[in-house]
Amino acid sequence: MKYWWVNQNQTHESEIGGGYLWSPKTKRDGGRNVFYDNMTAVEPGDIIFSFYNQHISDIGVAISPAYSSPKPVEFGSAGDYWNIQGWRLPVRFFSADTVIRPADHMEQIGPLLPSKYAPLQDSGRGNQGVYLAALPVELGRLLLKLCDSENSIAMDETTEIATEQRTDIPPTTKMQIIQARRGQGIFRDRLVHIEKCCRVTGLTALDFLVASHMKPWARSTDLEKLDGHNGLLLAPHIDRLFDRGFISFEDDGTLLVSPRLPQEVIAAWGIFTPCKARRFQTDQLPFVAYHRGVLFKRDPF
Repeated sequence: MKYWWVNQNQTHESEIGGGYLWSPKTKRDGGRNVFYDNMTAVEPGDIIFSFYNQHISDIGVAISPAYSSPKPVEFGSAGDYWNIQGWRLPVRFFSADTVIRPADHMEQIGPLLPSKYAPLQDSGRGNQGVYLAALPVELGRLLLKLCDSENSIAMDETTEIATEQRTDIPPTTKMQIIQARRGQGIFRDRLVHIEKCCRVTGLTALDFLVASHMKPWARSTDLEKLDGHNGLLLAPHIDRLFDRGFISFEDDGTLLVSPRLPQEVIAAWGIFTPCKARRFQTDQLPFVAYHRGVLFKRDPF
């Protein structure tokens, strides 16, 4: 998996809404442009950060290679000077969990920018003439962290695309792994024999409970993705808090609440009065410990 940065100005709305990137193949005079050439270097599963209006508000996952395509009609007068033929790259975009202004984080971002073909100036503003730029892995990971998107849908999409392309596992296993991402299939079947209700609300109606991984699906091995001991049955609103690290659990089942969770959410969703704690089984403990140690937002900031 590689990381990319796209500077979007005139075409942002069309590309984000349409689920693609588009660039000419060459400069107007026929000369090569490394930022256009990069379109053909993107592979399915690569992550793309969308920079628009000095912010990163969307993160994309490439879903197939770029192909030859004329300039989209929805661009209208945007890029009137561009060549008509170009590269179109299908991308699935998602809103970043936290919108960031890179200029506010240049102490961290600056040292990781590539020495050549950097998408940003030292000030944090976009470099003129840069469209799609390659990023070092360390910078890509930092941006995911700053956007609170290390465990986002984008990461799951990346892993699912990679799974779909694998040839080392049979189709049935591939399907089971992909179903597990959605809390379905063999993962859910195994989970309901271990967990009987939501550990916070006490809800037992299975049709209204989400099968959630404790160690995120994208970070799990094939076996862990399908292991029922790596799951919890949670009410949808509780699942959202758990996935984002706003709540977690001690080994004895005691609920942990992050100091970052607003009091109004705690009050409105009844987090003050969780149901009786139940100790986790031995095989569940490594996954509980992972969530508590890696994902739980223990600190106030």
